[in-house]
Amino acid sequence: AQAQEPAPAMTSRKPDVWVLYDGHCGFCSRWVRFWARLLAEHGIGIAPLQAAWVRERLALPAERLVDDIRILDSRGPVRSGADAYRFVFRRIPWAWPFDLVSRIPVGRAIFDAAYRWFNRNRFRFSHACRLG
Repeated sequence: AQAQEPAPAMTSRKPDVWVLYDGHCGFCSRWVRFWARLLAEHGIGIAPLQAAWVRERLALPAERLVDDIRILDSRGPVRSGADAYRFVFRRIPWAWPFDLVSRIPVGRAIFDAAYRWFNRNRFRFSHACRLG
């Protein structure tokens, strides 16, 4: 089954950055859509990693395509994993405390480990929460 692309959030600002998520993960799909309006207000669009234009743009092997959340920014490198979250934190003014905590040495180690653990178990969360 192909992941459906979400309807774009209503905003006058065109995205210059994209959060790319696993459209087959129920938790990921629900979470990113929950934040879609806020992200759009800060020039960030959302799209599933399975979308044809994303697969073409990233040019990753199929087995690596959905191994992490990714940020596609026209002005910089593709970011993935915990670094993707830090990038988004920096774009949203009130999220600065999350950015700060995720960058200090102890906070960074905990944040990165928590992201890796959750990423490995995201389908279990989806199943437990009945999110498909």
